[in-house]
Amino acid sequence: MLGHFILGDFLMSEKQEKFKAQQPSLTIDEQIANLRSKQLVIEDVDYARVVLNDISYFRLIKAYSLGLKEKNGNYYEGIRFENIVQLYLFDSNFRQVLFPQIEKVEINLRCRLSNYFSDKYGVLGYEEESHFAVSTDVFQAFYTETQNEINRNSRKPFIKNFKGNYVDGKVPLYALVEVMSFGTLSKFYKNMNSEDKKNIALAYGLRYPYLESWLENLSYVRNICAHYGRLYNAKMTKSPRLYKQHAKEGIPNNRIFATLTILKYLLPSDRHWRDFIQTLEILTEKYPSVRRHCIGFPQDWAALLSTRENKDI
Repeated sequence: MLGHFILGDFLMSEKQEKFKAQQPSLTIDEQIANLRSKQLVIEDVDYARVVLNDISYFRLIKAYSLGLKEKNGNYYEGIRFENIVQLYLFDSNFRQVLFPQIEKVEINLRCRLSNYFSDKYGVLGYEEESHFAVSTDVFQAFYTETQNEINRNSRKPFIKNFKGNYVDGKVPLYALVEVMSFGTLSKFYKNMNSEDKKNIALAYGLRYPYLESWLENLSYVRNICAHYGRLYNAKMTKSPRLYKQHAKEGIPNNRIFATLTILKYLLPSDRHWRDFIQTLEILTEKYPSVRRHCIGFPQDWAALLSTRENKDI
């Protein structure tokens, strides 16, 4: 037994030696000095101080220096502090214009899913396992998630109304979808019977495997936008299933342009969508430090977002 303890202590010690020590906190001036030591060009120190007092070093430098450094950790020749700030500002503005587009899809889906499901199975049909195509364990986990959504929103007047004035305090689906997260809503669709998923997807002119994949991606991107995450030069872990034609057009499915590509099929081709494309054009031109390939934008990206022809299937 003693031998086990000695061996265990040795392995733990060896493991700890592989870990890095936490870096000490740096003052703003020390942060600037550290960046300069890595060959980042900082001419206006006062400007750098202001920025680093507004945006944390970790959020700004660590995230937006990706792709700007050599293997030895130094910045490529000529990289300026302002270049990094431009990437940050582009990303911030990009999230702000993208989020409302996703919101439109989210609100529309809440309506279509609720109307279809309630008409077919009743307003409390979501409580029946037989109305879904998943195992008992998956259904129970999902149902628990819906009840957690209700409990988290128990102070909302309309939830209070149903809990206090209706039989068994049940919340009908048309009200439940209004408090579901987009992630839970996406799971709802994914758990449905194939025939039901097919009918809802047809309303968007899609096959349901695509809509299922796209909703997961939109939920993922929505959360990044809502929590001020990075879209620029980020690879998506929840990538959408694209049409064959998109690969021929040079659209990678693990960059944010893939999300814009699926949005063009889910949103009306109207003035608002054209305004969105124009806003993106202005935004990418405003920040010359942005490298479009880092967000998956092909050369003719604006034209591609304006075209909805589906050559797949």
